[in-house]
Amino acid sequence: MQILSVAYPFAPVRPDTAGGAEQVLAMLDRALCKAGHRSTVLACEGSQVHGDLLALPRTPGRLDEAARTETHRVWRSAITDAVDRLKPDLVHLHGIDFPAYLPPPGVPVLATLHLPPAWYDPAIFKLDRPATWLNCVSHTQQNSCPATSNLVPFIANGVAEDLPRAGIRKCCFALGMGRICPEKGWHLAFEAARAAAVPFLLAGQVYPYPEHESYFATDILPRCNGQSRFIGTAGLNRKRRLLSSAKCMLIPSLAPETSSLAAMEAAMCGTPVVAFRSGALPEVVDDGVTGFLVDDEAGMANAIRRCDELKPEVCRNTALARFSANRMASEYLDLYQRLTA
Repeated sequence: MQILSVAYPFAPVRPDTAGGAEQVLAMLDRALCKAGHRSTVLACEGSQVHGDLLALPRTPGRLDEAARTETHRVWRSAITDAVDRLKPDLVHLHGIDFPAYLPPPGVPVLATLHLPPAWYDPAIFKLDRPATWLNCVSHTQQNSCPATSNLVPFIANGVAEDLPRAGIRKCCFALGMGRICPEKGWHLAFEAARAAAVPFLLAGQVYPYPEHESYFATDILPRCNGQSRFIGTAGLNRKRRLLSSAKCMLIPSLAPETSSLAAMEAAMCGTPVVAFRSGALPEVVDDGVTGFLVDDEAGMANAIRRCDELKPEVCRNTALARFSANRMASEYLDLYQRLTA
């Protein structure tokens, strides 16, 4: 097969990216190459892939409406050219804004919904473009979608199995990883860790959206001190060290999460997760086994204190059984075959 994967235009596809959609795309690109298929990835400059990269310039400055409109114009043209030249068997779209750059009719298209269905244009569930399908990444997310004939069965996310094994000495700090934006609720993690008298390290990226930059300046920086702090984007090796040595991973999301690669990676490293009961997080965190599900900041503080009760090897064994990247990739490759048959 020849698969053209199209990333979200405003985030590079890299091993150390903060975005779940970009991480999933990177794993599928690698799996396609490993299986002997041809993988081409259209993504912004700075991306690193195993197949062929069609790199487009990164959007400079703040990501306001004018910048997004111009970027979408550029991407529509680039996708049309790539389809004409490569003749792919299928185009796999990963961005929330994918309707703005759908390929012309002719080539089959799969769009993975990585974010809550309510965040997408409702028109995606009524697309009249032929051979166009949608898929979700969790049972909870799929159940929240309106009825549509374009929706194929969900494929649960997975993470690499070669993450550091359980057994590495745990340190007394809580960890957070992901995009720095209001819906992730990181300010609540700072407060919960403070109440539990545990340092909190937040690793992630602040994208140049005005609301994200404002949130970072007003809600995150003032909470950073000698004990708890923001450490920026963690490279792949540093990320793995942090995941394996943390006392626990905190996920205080205020959004209806569709999945959580961070929770899966933490479990794969033998690190328990303390998360709000948000969206599909109860599908990922086994309460009292691989972590704790809580309802508020106070509950998160109490759960942080209890994480020593959970066994790292149980967290890892559960992740190996349920969150394998190989399983996820195999299911996507099977879906590609069915949609292109």
